[in-house]
Amino acid sequence: MLQEKSTHAARVNARKTDVFDIFNFKYYIGPNPYLETAALVFDFAVTDDREPKPIAHYHEIIGDRYPQLLHETFSNHAQLFARTCSEVAKLDMGLHFQHWNIKPFSEFNRISIEALHARSAKAVVYAVWDWFEAIDQNQDFPLSAQIGALQNMFRQSVYGGPTVYSLMRSASQKGIPAFYLWDEGLMQYGYGKKLVRGSATTFDSDSHLDSDFTTRKDDCKAFLATLGFPVPKGDIVSTENGVLSVAKEIGYPVAVKPVVGHKGIGVTADVRDAEELQAAFKRAVKAIPETEPVRIIVENSIKGSDFRLLCVDGKFVSATERRPAAVTGDGDSTIRELIRRENRKPERLDTPTSAMSKIQSDEAMEMYLEEQGLSLDSVLDRDRTVSLRKVANLSAGGVSIDATRTVHPDNIILAQDIALHFRLTCLGIDVVTESLAKSWKTGNLGIIEINAAPGIFMHLNPAVGEGVDVPSHIIDTFFESGKSARIPIISFNRISVQELQETIDHILLQHPDWTIGAVCRGGVFVNRSEKVLQTNYNLNVQTLLRNPKLDLLIAEYPEDVLEAEGMFYRGSNMVVLDNPGETEMILAKQSTDDDTVVVREGSSVSLHRQGFIEQYSLGHGEPFMRVYLKEIGTVL
Repeated sequence: MLQEKSTHAARVNARKTDVFDIFNFKYYIGPNPYLETAALVFDFAVTDDREPKPIAHYHEIIGDRYPQLLHETFSNHAQLFARTCSEVAKLDMGLHFQHWNIKPFSEFNRISIEALHARSAKAVVYAVWDWFEAIDQNQDFPLSAQIGALQNMFRQSVYGGPTVYSLMRSASQKGIPAFYLWDEGLMQYGYGKKLVRGSATTFDSDSHLDSDFTTRKDDCKAFLATLGFPVPKGDIVSTENGVLSVAKEIGYPVAVKPVVGHKGIGVTADVRDAEELQAAFKRAVKAIPETEPVRIIVENSIKGSDFRLLCVDGKFVSATERRPAAVTGDGDSTIRELIRRENRKPERLDTPTSAMSKIQSDEAMEMYLEEQGLSLDSVLDRDRTVSLRKVANLSAGGVSIDATRTVHPDNIILAQDIALHFRLTCLGIDVVTESLAKSWKTGNLGIIEINAAPGIFMHLNPAVGEGVDVPSHIIDTFFESGKSARIPIISFNRISVQELQETIDHILLQHPDWTIGAVCRGGVFVNRSEKVLQTNYNLNVQTLLRNPKLDLLIAEYPEDVLEAEGMFYRGSNMVVLDNPGETEMILAKQSTDDDTVVVREGSSVSLHRQGFIEQYSLGHGEPFMRVYLKEIGTVL
């Protein structure tokens, strides 16, 4: 049985009443001595004061919340604690954290759980600790409230946006490296010359001119009209009188929206008279940033539903209908109460993986209710459904419905014809029509606007219907496989600056046009040019891998660096181990049959390549470098 009871009287983090203690927290951004993924590592011990309750007692209560754990067995409290942390870390959102591990020591157990965001992962561990202590003292524990707070913490992190998270998860599943560039505020996918940088669905390969063009809604609309695509009639004005004049000219109903805007903020559709129009104008002006001039679009409001057509790399991939938030009466409850009840539904958790956001109550909603002769305090008859907004804004609680499989071929061609005019990876085309199953050529469809950075989660996880794996379409645009996202990497557990420079020279003789990045404890180099060596070792590795010209990385990962920081990347094309310690063997554990592993133990050398193993001894005075330099050519 694993030892888990501390022999020290002093507690580290435990309170006087605690039977368990957790301490020595450390976060690794990549493979480390305890787990082959990014991980939060900490120590777990039972305090000296008293014995905890039997494992079965904790297991039964935890299993009531997580039934899947009831089918697993645990030999000690540390195992159950680690497994519970791993499950809670998914935050009831299906986060892709599966790995955990325990390493026993004489006085404690070292637990590691897969983690992406260090702060929320640590908060998870503290929440589980409090839960175990509550169980020990036969007290109720507000786990649901804790999960809600943890979800908010993760959502506020750089990984918590639904688009960013879904792209990261897709990349992870495909074996494609992905990490956040803190100084740039961007995600990077792939290494070196294979890299792609992006912010949500905008990438460095996109044309910034085309991206900016889509924000100039008036010019973009005129462009589409010139190409013969269906756009509503209208004009751009800057005053209330101008709005009234255009509406009178083109006829009611009209739609009003700011030229500069996003997420439907400041948009009012189906405006039917001058009084509504004045209110819509004020709403649109309010949505314009202070740094932007007042420019308001007034155009025909087309009858029908709101749809988003999504193209990736010029190809149509998905269509989603967006309906405004609505509530259905029960004969007793007010609209305010119905909204509150609706917002408590699991599908409205408003997390990076929930299908719907919470319904937002604001002035626009109250005005629309007033138009229908209602207020938030009105009681709706049983089964009466009332729409709460004119605009199907998903961020305000709207409902997404998959429509991909209903789209008429003419409408698919229309979307792709538009997308081909923009050098953008992702393009969202917002249209209004009664049905996408009918061709736009019948005159029942109008293009409302083009979006250069469309959200994709509504397509991946619609509230109604089967989702489309848009993140995979996007990732596949850049990378055919995980291998195509990587450059060759050679990892050493021990190499001097002189040996490193000789290795660089050896490779440049074969590939004189290459850019080689190399790092060891003694320095950082790009080819033979020495660069600044940062104190944070993995920062040096990251700096090299984010170099868009890099063809090859050579990195030293000795035991002290692995213990202190872990590795930045996972997997190497070649691993060279010179009398390695146990910790340094993790460099070889990540290798596959396609990789080359050279290990020296004294004068004995073993070579692992393509499933075969060769062994031989170094001759008297024969340098180890001679062996691995010969093998480098086979890798490159």
